[in-house]
Amino acid sequence: MWIVETDAILGVNCEEKHRFCVLFIVLMIPKGKEVILGMAKDPDFGPMLMFGLGGIYVEVLKDVAFRIAPIDKREANTMINEIRSFPLLRGVRGEEPADMQSIVDSLVKLSQLVTDFPEIIEMDINPLMVMPIGKGAVAVDCRISVEV
Repeated sequence: MWIVETDAILGVNCEEKHRFCVLFIVLMIPKGKEVILGMAKDPDFGPMLMFGLGGIYVEVLKDVAFRIAPIDKREANTMINEIRSFPLLRGVRGEEPADMQSIVDSLVKLSQLVTDFPEIIEMDINPLMVMPIGKGAVAVDCRISVEV
């Protein structure tokens, strides 16, 4: 991602019109399956991981799986298979299946991250755009809250 001052591109002085003005130029990625990975720190159990379909689907369907971190690849795979909407990730009506291995790897890495850094109290990756098999995944948006 590149951050470019807008007045350099538009030939205007943004400070005169706005308090802060920045233009983001980002890589365009192909459409994939949207999933959400998250973590919230529970006062009794510690970091609780969450997985489900992402984007607007998590809000509407509320179809998610939870685990206490840390998890391994086997447990991550179980989480993925546990959601009711799992068949959508396998591909339906001619759609290509999602790269499940990239979801497993992302869940395990998230688990390790929040285990290694206990100051992280909440984290959401939504959506994680999962490409077809062998093409990986891209975190489109991520929010992290830390304890200071």
